[in-house]
Amino acid sequence: MKLRAQYDRGTYSESRRAFKLRDSPDPMRTDPSPQGGNGLTLTLQPELLARMPGAGSSSGPESDEDVRVPIGSSPGSTSGRGATSWRLRAASHSHSHSHSHGHTHSHEHEADPESGESSSSLSELHYLLRWLKKSLPFIVILCAKLVIQHALGLAVAVGLFTTFMYVNKSIQTQVFLHDRRTKLHCAWLLLFLTSSSLLVFYTFHTQSLYLCLIFANATIDSQNFWEVLWCVGVTNFILKFFFMGLKCLILLIPSPLMTYRRRGQWYMLIEEVGQLYQVIAPVPLWFRYLVSYNEMDTSVGLTLGILLALLYLIMKLLALYGLSGSLQKTLRTFFSSEVNGASASPAQVREAGDICPICQADFKQPRFLMCQHIFCEECIAQWLNQERTCPLCRTVITDKVHKWKDGATSAYFQIY
Repeated sequence: MKLRAQYDRGTYSESRRAFKLRDSPDPMRTDPSPQGGNGLTLTLQPELLARMPGAGSSSGPESDEDVRVPIGSSPGSTSGRGATSWRLRAASHSHSHSHSHGHTHSHEHEADPESGESSSSLSELHYLLRWLKKSLPFIVILCAKLVIQHALGLAVAVGLFTTFMYVNKSIQTQVFLHDRRTKLHCAWLLLFLTSSSLLVFYTFHTQSLYLCLIFANATIDSQNFWEVLWCVGVTNFILKFFFMGLKCLILLIPSPLMTYRRRGQWYMLIEEVGQLYQVIAPVPLWFRYLVSYNEMDTSVGLTLGILLALLYLIMKLLALYGLSGSLQKTLRTFFSSEVNGASASPAQVREAGDICPICQADFKQPRFLMCQHIFCEECIAQWLNQERTCPLCRTVITDKVHKWKDGATSAYFQIY
């Protein structure tokens, strides 16, 4: 009886404690288990469970019923179910973590190619800059050695180029000045060109560079590329100086003996002939260089050299064919009596105000254009050397522009 009374009191107190926990607002409460053991389970209410941290990441099935988790254990199946629930929770947590990590890693892997290419290019550029920084002292030393070794040749090249630029600009200025040009300055330009050419020939008299002007063999190593290139460059500048000297002679002719229009035709003809001669002059030098092959077998080297020389000659013939068309047009212009407009009458000159719109001086040999504007013959001829239209109304006067009538010389370096 005493044992039964104690059991009843224990059962009553246990039921009372379960009733109090069931009435409490706690989302987690314990219920007596119907299967023995400790008899307690943990009940989770779904409406409060959704507010708990981490609830949104749960992947389990949605349900409106209470979730019961046994917390009591007894020897046997209850402990097995507890261990299983812990393993399931750990597995679901590791799966969600691996899923999120894998998702992030996949995004990083997708962006990998572009970032990889940019990083590789940046690394290559950084490596190149580092190499230049480390090699810069040696590059400076090497350049200094080359400058010292070829100081004379570099000085001559700079001198020839500056001489060409100075004389070319001066000739154009004197042509533009018409009757106001300084004949003394023109004579100085001619003397300067002649002395510069003679100085070059005297400095390198052992190489007999003047022979290249008449397509003869200069005293150089025809198999040395740098010597051939040097000879071609000097010959090109000397030919430019020669034809620029001819233009200086045209400038020295008095105006009564040669009109401005005729001077322009001579400048154009001299320039076209000079360009043609500059194209032909280096042919013997390069031909001998391409044919000679001492490093290879005699038959193979000779065959290859002849083939390359023939290709070079074909290329030169095509260039000469293009220049021949331009030279024919120049010759037609030179021998034609082409004038700009008609002679203006005294009445037309008075109506125009007796002042040329270009030079702002009295008319000299006034020409009446198709647009009914009047200009000096030399002024409008100089204008039409660069333009095709009237300076005032922009009416098209001629359909072609003749180059080189202003006394300019082409700066194109004929290297081959």
